[in-house]
Amino acid sequence: MSAVRQDAWTPDDDLVLAEVTLRHIREGSTQLAAFEEVGRRLGRTSAACGFRWNSTVRKRYQEAIGLAKQQRQKRNYLKKQGILLESGEALLTDGSGGEAAQGENAAGEAAAKNETVAPEALSLDAIIRYLRQWKNIVQDLNKQLRQKEKELKEKDEKIRELQEENERLNKQVSEVQSDYQTVNDDYKTLIRIMERARRMALLDENQEEEKPRFKMDANGNLERIE
Repeated sequence: MSAVRQDAWTPDDDLVLAEVTLRHIREGSTQLAAFEEVGRRLGRTSAACGFRWNSTVRKRYQEAIGLAKQQRQKRNYLKKQGILLESGEALLTDGSGGEAAQGENAAGEAAAKNETVAPEALSLDAIIRYLRQWKNIVQDLNKQLRQKEKELKEKDEKIRELQEENERLNKQVSEVQSDYQTVNDDYKTLIRIMERARRMALLDENQEEEKPRFKMDANGNLERIE
């Protein structure tokens, strides 16, 4: 149906607009999507539906809007927690001729009724599944915790072994340094002794060369050799 209607809004039109818009709010959809849906059903433009909602209808359903927003928050929370509402959860209907006869406050009453029924719509199986999921999660976390504790204990043991190895190596380094100092001192002492012996040998040679030498001539006299 083309959106060409220009006639005045009827109470039934307002009721459809309220019901559809509240449902979109409750389900986390946008008001623009609600206006487009109402426009298709009533043969009006989405802009006309939005103007009607903001100027007139919204003021009549402030309490129902608050309840719808609370339901939306509750649905989002349950989804995050992994709990799904049963398929038979009470929802606002799209509206019919019989509902239109109930008047403009039907949408607000339906939203209030849904606010009361929604928590009860959780099935026992869904709750059991939710608790089992948490049990599995807790078991996995405990398993991971034990694994981390084991890894931490192994790392602590490794650190202790490395510390002992480090102390042993430091002790060896100290002993090597001490041995090196002793050898170095002995080497220096040996060098000094060798140097002294060399000087004494040179001195003896020089003294040997400086001693006068003599030879005997034919007459039996000693003659100094230069």
